[in-house]
Amino acid sequence: MSNPEYILTLSCLDQRGIVHRVSGFLAEHGCNIIDSAQFGDSESKLFFMRVHFALEDRNMNDDLLRADFSLLGADMKLDWELRDAHYKPRVMLMVSKIGHCLNDLLFRYKSGLLPVEIPAIVSNHMDFYQLAASYNIPFHHLPLATGASQEAKLAQEAKVIELMNSHNIDLVVLARYMQILSPGLCTALKGKAINIHHSFLPSFKGAKPYAQAHHRGVKLIGATAHFVTGDLDEGPIIEQDVERVDHSMDAETLSAIGRDVECVVLARAVKWFVEHRILQNGDKTVVFK
Repeated sequence: MSNPEYILTLSCLDQRGIVHRVSGFLAEHGCNIIDSAQFGDSESKLFFMRVHFALEDRNMNDDLLRADFSLLGADMKLDWELRDAHYKPRVMLMVSKIGHCLNDLLFRYKSGLLPVEIPAIVSNHMDFYQLAASYNIPFHHLPLATGASQEAKLAQEAKVIELMNSHNIDLVVLARYMQILSPGLCTALKGKAINIHHSFLPSFKGAKPYAQAHHRGVKLIGATAHFVTGDLDEGPIIEQDVERVDHSMDAETLSAIGRDVECVVLARAVKWFVEHRILQNGDKTVVFK
């Protein structure tokens, strides 16, 4: 029988002896550290830590471990979470009519590259119901007409929240879900929703951004994955990447390169989230890779 494994994440005001006290606690409670990472931010004066460990003492149980660590956490004023390392977070995917990110995430999920459960796919269009069916994942069509009233939008979002609650969703991924979320939904999704977009912003807003970029002769194509907040496309950044392009490439080629970058960047962000490698630091993130 294998030993239970946990991932501990914490943040607090930086102070002397944090690593010593945390590692000492784990040793005293029969735990063996598998890997550990930490970072002290000189600007915010905060300290961040992620520890992956195994509980090897058969006389120590989950309840006692958590109860004892809560005492240490209170004494050191820690903001902490302790999670089962083998638990697969439950992820809900949301998409509109552009499916490259959805298709990529589903492939990674099916092939075991992304350790998650996906109990629901939500869309305001019907384009990908057959793709969802091919993975045996329930597809929820929640239409929202162009120019819909605020009342209709809030009613549609209420169904999104209902699905989140009924499926015990840990993370919502906006895999090119092309709707602006209301402040209320953004609040409900705080810290547990990731969005992806091209990195041209704030330049080349609106329709056909790659055509706009081609017209201006851009030399870099990029993508940004970030947490969802009420500030459109301005949440804490998790991951970014770029590809160089040149004058010989037309707008369609730029768009194809952009789609590839978006897939990779979003997949990294989701994987790091479900592995509990992302800690928020104000308007930024700390990512222990």
